[in-house]
Amino acid sequence: MSLRLGFTMLAFIAFAGHAQAFEIASPSVSDGKWNAKYLGDKAGCGGKSVSIALAWKDPPAGTKSYALTMFDTDANGGKGFWHWLAWNIPASAKGLGEGAGAEGGKHMPKGSVLGKGGVRAGYFGPCPPPGSGQHHYVFTLYALGDKTLRVPDNPLPDMVSVAAKSSALGEATVTYTYGR
Repeated sequence: MSLRLGFTMLAFIAFAGHAQAFEIASPSVSDGKWNAKYLGDKAGCGGKSVSIALAWKDPPAGTKSYALTMFDTDANGGKGFWHWLAWNIPASAKGLGEGAGAEGGKHMPKGSVLGKGGVRAGYFGPCPPPGSGQHHYVFTLYALGDKTLRVPDNPLPDMVSVAAKSSALGEATVTYTYGR
């Protein structure tokens, strides 16, 4: 079941007959207001594509790693656009610091992998076309029962998402909006 609360949406997913209170949020985005440094660094968006900080709590028992996706559901005529993919994030992580999604992954926890989204391997900030309205940027954190996500080398974003969803013990989602 999902609830939209202003600019955020938290998902509480029921698995194996019980609900998990697994949550994700960002202290970097407030009431849909994005600091310019978090915005895309291409197409006149004026940002630097510094990834926002994320924090999570109460993962399901048995979590051995995490996978993270950031997806703009409104881009490309509703087909969407992948802004950030990361997996093999250790279970000991309770969040990602600001800038963790930089190209090369040097600020990610040891063992993490950054996948290539629509622009690069690493975070690419919100950058909707001018006048296209508010876009919804959905951050989904998958709690996985394995230490590594089973995907081929250089997987397509959809492959990462499907693999994470299919092996998830639980997932937490938050959505932030941005338009220009």
